[in-house]
Amino acid sequence: MDTLIDLGGGFASALEPASLAFALLGVLLGTVVGVLPGIGPISAIAILIPVSFGMEPVHGLILLCGIYYGSMYGGSITATLIKTPGEVASAVTAIEGYAMARKGRGKAALATAAIGSFLAGTLAIIGLTFLSPVLVKLANVFGATEYFLLMATALLLASTMSAGSRTKALISIFIGLAVGLIGLDFQTGLPRQTFGIDLLSDGVDFTIFAMALFAIPEAIRNLALGRGAKDEIQSFGEDKWMTKEDWQRSAMPWARGSVLGFIIGILPGVGPSLASFMSYIMEKRISKRKDEFGHGAIEGVAGPEAANNAGVGGAMIPLFSLGIPGSATTALLLFVFTMYGLQPGPLIFRDETGLIWTIIASMYIGNIALIILNLPLVGVFVKLLKMPKEILFSAILVLVVIGAYAIEFSLFGLMMLGIFGIIGYLMEKGGIPLAPAILALVLVPLLEDNFRRMLQISGGSFAPLVTRPVSLSIIILMVLGIVGPIIFRWWVSRRRLLADVTVA
Repeated sequence: MDTLIDLGGGFASALEPASLAFALLGVLLGTVVGVLPGIGPISAIAILIPVSFGMEPVHGLILLCGIYYGSMYGGSITATLIKTPGEVASAVTAIEGYAMARKGRGKAALATAAIGSFLAGTLAIIGLTFLSPVLVKLANVFGATEYFLLMATALLLASTMSAGSRTKALISIFIGLAVGLIGLDFQTGLPRQTFGIDLLSDGVDFTIFAMALFAIPEAIRNLALGRGAKDEIQSFGEDKWMTKEDWQRSAMPWARGSVLGFIIGILPGVGPSLASFMSYIMEKRISKRKDEFGHGAIEGVAGPEAANNAGVGGAMIPLFSLGIPGSATTALLLFVFTMYGLQPGPLIFRDETGLIWTIIASMYIGNIALIILNLPLVGVFVKLLKMPKEILFSAILVLVVIGAYAIEFSLFGLMMLGIFGIIGYLMEKGGIPLAPAILALVLVPLLEDNFRRMLQISGGSFAPLVTRPVSLSIIILMVLGIVGPIIFRWWVSRRRLLADVTVA
């Protein structure tokens, strides 16, 4: 009951004109930021921190939180329409969303992304409101060993993200791992795979890698077709809104993505990016339409988009309840809290009750504003596809180049964009899937960091892998996930063989 009273007080403050205006401005800016390649929520929040100096703490935090979850949806727009992910979590949407757009189903893809984002975001905020203490205790069960196994599981499943040859998927994973290891070793400070180039000491930025692999090959391929070639995007007929079948196919992925994203979001250091990849892998594995994946399966948009937005709400729980940032963006938000002289943690709900509940209430309002702002604009966004492809893909190249330059304001970033763009083009020509490489790059630092922490804590022993109940459970699930389908297929084929022998 106390929670509802506090939340009611939060709504009273969040609905005041100034708070409402900053919430709306935040989600609007977040959507724009998500659309622009290279300027993710971290960059946007970092840029606006000086602007928030002069604001009331509650208004500044409402604005910056709005940018965070607004950008989660904004990134899906360009990922769907022009295969250019605006930020990390929307990279996986570029696979099925863009394939749907090419079939003339861009409106349906954007609509399922918007509705899934709204539902997942709302459920995550409800979880944030009522379940924070319990979920934080649950998240604390996860140590370095469990994180390492979680990342290893994700990497193991990465080869199932694409259809076709597993060998080519493993090559893609290897490319992602190799790129992810570029830079200084974060513990010893020694350079790895930098080839003596100092500019590679900081490693390869994920956004540049994702834009290069997704956007550049697609632009090159379409521009190479020439003016006289048939426009593939416009040749698939009239774009339609979500059909009854789309709603039916999206419902469960929305639900599964919301739960998965929320749980992963709670785990410190993981964030919504992994949630969207894991949701995509899960939807593909359990789908009865596996053949459609890679060619425009709506489940591949609905699940990941729900997961990444639920991940944002989940990431707020350790931030608000324990003062532990769950991702790089929430780490920046933690800095903003301390900048205002506030210390997130258990005491903030007692000492700053009005402020914290106003922020939570503004998240409900911002989430509603997000869908009100974006659903009517779906048709407008889709009209981008009606542009002549020479103009459209030239504009994409310009946008990507500007985005890559804006990340570090360096010509070296543009060189990386060009090099990885060529690699991506060659990978596509060779039938090597791009998505596993992207996921591998996301996982490398998390995998390595937690592996080292596990060994440091255990004194170099691998025993925690099997002596900790949660880690042992994960290993058992991994083994069952690998061996189970093999045994099941063997059992089915044996039964068929025995049946054929009996009939004969």
